[in-house]
Amino acid sequence: MTGIGEFLTRTRGRGRLDGSDILTYAYLALGTALMFLPVLWLVFSSFKTQAALLRFPPDLLPYDQKSVMVEGYDQPLPLFNVTMPDGSVRQLAQVRRVGLEGQMVDPANPGEIIKVSINDREEVRTVRLAWENYTEPLQRFNFLVYLRNSVVVTVAATVITLLINSMAAFALAKYEFRGSTFIFLVIISTLMIPISVILVPVFLVITGIGWNNNLWGVIVPGAATPTGVFLLRQYMLTIPDELLDSARIDGASEWRVYWQLIMPLSAPALAVLAIFSVMWRWNDFLWPLIVLSRSELFTLQVGLASFQGELNTPWNYVLAMTVMTLLPITLVFAVLQRFITTGIATTGMK
Repeated sequence: MTGIGEFLTRTRGRGRLDGSDILTYAYLALGTALMFLPVLWLVFSSFKTQAALLRFPPDLLPYDQKSVMVEGYDQPLPLFNVTMPDGSVRQLAQVRRVGLEGQMVDPANPGEIIKVSINDREEVRTVRLAWENYTEPLQRFNFLVYLRNSVVVTVAATVITLLINSMAAFALAKYEFRGSTFIFLVIISTLMIPISVILVPVFLVITGIGWNNNLWGVIVPGAATPTGVFLLRQYMLTIPDELLDSARIDGASEWRVYWQLIMPLSAPALAVLAIFSVMWRWNDFLWPLIVLSRSELFTLQVGLASFQGELNTPWNYVLAMTVMTLLPITLVFAVLQRFITTGIATTGMK
């Protein structure tokens, strides 16, 4: 912690801030706010009730109106701070609202109905975390089924992506054959093809195979990615050819060279590609929506869209489940983040 504190308080001036330090800290503070404030707002909003989400102006913290049990009433009554005609402020509970008039009672003396204008009252609010936003969807929706499907699709697709892309990158980086550069350029050029152009042909292929309403129809089509081939090829170019030649002289087969030499040495680049693949597959919405029509096969992103009703959308549930979908990505990034800088920084070095 001492090292972190020294790093954060480091200045270019000797013991004092100069203009460049102020600009640097201002830039970093602005960047941090732009990146993390929306996430912070999402997390806080996921603990708000539906009424609190619709309140204007909005609040950052999950405030909820305070209520109290009053003798003679079966349900808790909402509390208000009411400005009386003499200027005093009393805390009253509202029995009902009739037009622009609120019928209130004193919780300590509920026998008398006090009529006040709704403009003379203000809600008594307190911070309350609406944990039911997280528990009720687990009971009312197939959230655990959607979570299982997303985990299966993400894990299987990531493993297949790493295998296929690493094999192609190994061949393009370490084998010399006619047309290798042309093949590599063709693979990279597919990045310029919009996904909307190939949706219909790929869907026809999936339909012909019989993978409609099948998780394999979501997993397989995007297994080979030009980004992955490019990233791994550029990293594998940094591996000395002498290591491979030594392994072949010792009798290692090409498969053994690939599996026991290339793959371990390419671990940083593989970790970066794994993070990218997990993010792509976990957040994919359009392709699963096209391929899957049975609710028991929906992934999380498609399942979240099913929360929206024709007349009403429970945004408190949608926000809570969105936070839940972010947690696996955050955990994967936290585990593999130490490889990101190494993998990207050394890609392309020779």
